[in-house]
Parts: sequence; C-alpha cells; structure tokens
Amino acid sequence: MFSFPTEKFFQKEERQFFIRRLFRRVFLEDWLIKAIALVITLALWLGVTGLHPPMTARLKNVALNLRVSNDVEITNSPESEVDIVVTGDKRKIDQINPRDLVASLDLTDVPTGDRRVQITQENFNVELPTGIRLEEVQPPEIAVKLESVAEREVAVKAETEGNVADGFEIYNQTILPQKVRVRGPESFIKSLDFVSTEKINLENQKQDFTARQVPINIVNPKATVLDTVVDVAFKIGEKRIERVFIVPVRTAAGSNTATVVLYGGRTILDSVKSENLEVKVLKNDMGEDSPHLILPAGIQEKVEIKRLKIN
Repeated sequence: MFSFPTEKFFQKEERQFFIRRLFRRVFLEDWLIKAIALVITLALWLGVTGLHPPMTARLKNVALNLRVSNDVEITNSPESEVDIVVTGDKRKIDQINPRDLVASLDLTDVPTGDRRVQITQENFNVELPTGIRLEEVQPPEIAVKLESVAEREVAVKAETEGNVADGFEIYNQTILPQKVRVRGPESFIKSLDFVSTEKINLENQKQDFTARQVPINIVNPKATVLDTVVDVAFKIGEKRIERVFIVPVRTAAGSNTATVVLYGGRTILDSVKSENLEVKVLKNDMGEDSPHLILPAGIQEKVEIKRLKIN
C-alpha cells in the first residue's frame, strides 16, 4: 500500500523556515547597528594597517659590532658603522633613530688572515620594528685582519719617576713576580720583550722601600695581562765611590803588597783603613796561588771588591 512521506516533508519545511529566519536575523534585523559596527571595524583596521604604501629609507651610521670566536682577535681597524636600507610603514620608519640600532656581523667561521667579508643575510643581523624589512647594507663587504690569540710569560720592567735624595742612589730593585702572563694577538705577543709597570715615584727617597700592588701598563688594547699587579722592592743607599787601598801581603816569595779597589758608600769607605784589610794567598781549585781579601765584619755586605791584585 502506498503512503505519502509526510514526516520527511515537514522536516524539509522546518529546515527552510530556519534558514529564512536566520538570514533575516543576520542581514535584515537591526541593520543600522550592524552597519555602524562594520564601519567602526573598518576604521580600526585602517588605523592599524594604514592606507599608505610601504616606503624605502636609508638609515645612516648604524653601529656595527663584529663577533669573533674566543681564540681570534681583529688586529686592523675595520668599519665600525654601516648604512642600511629598509622598507616598511613610513610612520614606523620615521620613529627609528639609527643611533639606537646595533648591527652585528658574525665572523666566527672566517679563517684567520687578511679577509674581505661579504655582508649577507646569513651573517648580518639588526633588530628592526615588526613589519620593517632590511633590503640592503652599505658597504656590502668589509676588510678585516684576523689573528690567532697567543699567551706566554713576559718579563716585567719597573718604570720610575722622580729622583732619590741628593747623595743617594738605587743599588738594585727586585720585581715579584719577575714575569707575568700576557694574552693577545699572536704577532704582538711574539714581538713583546717586556711589559712595564705604571710609574713609581722615587722623589727624595733615602732608604729601602717596596711599592706594592703596582699595576702593569700595557699599550696594546688588544692584549690582556693575566697577572695585573706586581711588587717592586728598591734597595737605596748612599752614592757609591771607588777607593784604592794598598795592603801588605805575605807570599811564598816573601813580603809584598796587594792593590785592593773597593766600591761602596763614601761614608763606609772613609771609615776603612788599609790596616783593617787582610789579604791571604791561598791555593785555588787548580792548585795555583790566589789572593783572597778578608773584609771587616761590619762592611762585608756593604761594599764590593772591584779589584784585587798582588803587586
């Protein structure tokens, strides 16, 4: 027996009714309010994105930072600033101050030696506002000299200023440590004979003194001193003179004299007489006669024997 599909018919009618009602609600009801909302949305979108086409500008004198590995130094004076060409929204570009930008060029994979390095998107970086695109860098390459870093011990030389008091002189000086470790470009380190201290003032000094924790002064800004300070001890005394003494001496051949030349402070040598000195003839390691001078106990560490000869 045939039956009319009334249930399906009513379901179809309901769907059509629902679609018509939805269409009316979305597009016809409260259309004025919806039109105003659409206008506001368009205005906000235009305010954010703008209607102006992108502009291109050149930003001059952007600071350039060169990045190298820890065991490499740059030993020439390469470009320190570059110009960059950017594209983007004019308002954003106008707000950029080139002096606030810092560009970096990665040289960590560049071999040592004299090189001309091309500036590319892979090795160049500069932080720009969102929506601003880097188009070009000028100059497009830079010349750099890269050297391996070396390290070795170098002798220290004490630098002084001023004069000790009249009638006095420096007998000797001792630097501790005598050598310090210096790190820097290989060519500079190899040619370095010594490093100097900062100047130590000796004005009117009359006696021994020690300058402590004196900084090392190194002129090459690429080099680094690992031991940065030293102590310098000065032995200061009365100005020294030479004085000749004729001293009696007994040899295998009989009585004779010896000529003795002593070097020391004037006051000390003025107190020494020939009779205070004794010369003995002793056998040396070769079995030969050799003169030996015996000094008074009080001056043994204060004078130097410049000459001793049997006449």
